[in-house]
Amino acid sequence: MADESSYTIAALSPATWSAFDALVQRHNGIFGGCWCIWFHPDGPERGQGAEANRALKKAYVEQAHAALVMDGDEAVAWAEYGTPAELPTLHHRKQYDATKTADPDYRITCVFVDKRHRRRGVTELAITGALDLIAQAGGGRVESYPHDLTNQTKKMSSSFLYNGTRRLYERLGFSYDRPKGLKNCVMVKTVDPA
Repeated sequence: MADESSYTIAALSPATWSAFDALVQRHNGIFGGCWCIWFHPDGPERGQGAEANRALKKAYVEQAHAALVMDGDEAVAWAEYGTPAELPTLHHRKQYDATKTADPDYRITCVFVDKRHRRRGVTELAITGALDLIAQAGGGRVESYPHDLTNQTKKMSSSFLYNGTRRLYERLGFSYDRPKGLKNCVMVKTVDPA
């Protein structure tokens, strides 16, 4: 196993698709074959099974954004990000729309770490990688929707933390904006251009 200093960040692109594809396939399509398309716009493939979701994600690879955490040539994590037009689907959408004051420039919607690399700070590397790629693209207001475990007494399995925790985002300089659903919240950060 590699140490943290050997990890690098690469943008999801046609050149890195095979590494991303291998990571998702090693984990049975992630969350029952989702392929991290849930936040993308609807398409005819959605809901047609893991292979259709994979095809849809591959079709999006030219315009989809994700920071891949690489261990050599192997992708071991990602943080999906994009504009609201690229990632329009959100959990608790009615509440989100009723309480928002402005749309963000970018959203970080999903973070996943290979089970062999968990508990090593890789989630933080993936999110930081996404923020760096956003800065390179001109920066702006970034939102994310992590789990808010501040008032929870029961421990939640990390396999359900598809976007990290409020505490993690606070460490990365995000500010709490408002609740979203029972266990999530909206966190915001302004990212300066690189």
